[in-house]
Amino acid sequence: MAKPGPRNALTDVAGLSVGCAEHAAALTGVTVIVPERRAVCAVDVRGGGPGTRETDALAPETLVDAVDALVLSGGSVYGLAAADGVAALMGAEGRGFGLVDMPGVPRSPVIPAAILYDLANGGDKSWGDAPPYHALGRAAYAARGAEVPLGNAGAGIGARAGALKGGQGSASIVTADGFTVAALACVNAWGSVTMPNQRAFWAHAFEIDGEFGAVAPSGAGFDPEDWGGAKFNPQPRANTNLAVVALDADLAPAEAKRVAQMASAGLARAVRPVFAPFDGDVVFALATAAKPTPEPRQLAIARFGALAADCLARAVARGVYAAQSIGGMPAWRDG
Repeated sequence: MAKPGPRNALTDVAGLSVGCAEHAAALTGVTVIVPERRAVCAVDVRGGGPGTRETDALAPETLVDAVDALVLSGGSVYGLAAADGVAALMGAEGRGFGLVDMPGVPRSPVIPAAILYDLANGGDKSWGDAPPYHALGRAAYAARGAEVPLGNAGAGIGARAGALKGGQGSASIVTADGFTVAALACVNAWGSVTMPNQRAFWAHAFEIDGEFGAVAPSGAGFDPEDWGGAKFNPQPRANTNLAVVALDADLAPAEAKRVAQMASAGLARAVRPVFAPFDGDVVFALATAAKPTPEPRQLAIARFGALAADCLARAVARGVYAAQSIGGMPAWRDG
């Protein structure tokens, strides 16, 4: 029977490390995901207001077929600079893409990134012409390891999930035949992660061993137009769920793209409404190629995509469940 990995986190996929850095005064932060070796990556962008870097390079027909790291950041457009900080350090280490090795020509680290909007969360954003994200990217890369902090951590420190404090969540599953699938989410949703007038998470059906409170729904019906704890008066680019799903199979870029697309269903299971015009929802899929994909490959891809969606739904709920009140944002645990 499938069960969570030892950490119930993205780093249960062997060869992945995660680093986080936060700016406590600004209520913002950065999360960096680094594969030990360059990994196949794809992306699925469903939100109507995304902010991304290098996602076009992940198309299956493009030159680059693997990435060196992924960066998730707060700070809206300012946060994209976090990837510059990571690129500087990885380039200095000699990591990155090089079509031909040439003396004196540095490699080019491929580091796709996505940002969420936390500029109006009450933190001190009076940074003038020196936003902190380049430094936060460097700090997160330097802090990478096997542990994945939940709640008020990394890009999730200033996040808000509807009316509740958002956060960083993660979850994993290990199949009976030994494959590991996992997810990490930074939850800054416009929609609600809980059912109307209840504390039960929309993702409750996917919970394993009480990992986000084991609160069952009451069974009472609700008005389909009742969005419960969603944000009111949404503003463009003010809401985003950023996510990474990962697995240890050897996928081609087009196969990873299908897994990313299927994994986006996990957001739909955990947040209501989702993929709105003012959401920036982005899901990356990483494949570390530690194990051969079993035949028939199409069936294996369907399995992996379904498991990734389940893990992502759990990761969303775990991020909000672990979050603590900060900056005037009430936490689920305070209810």
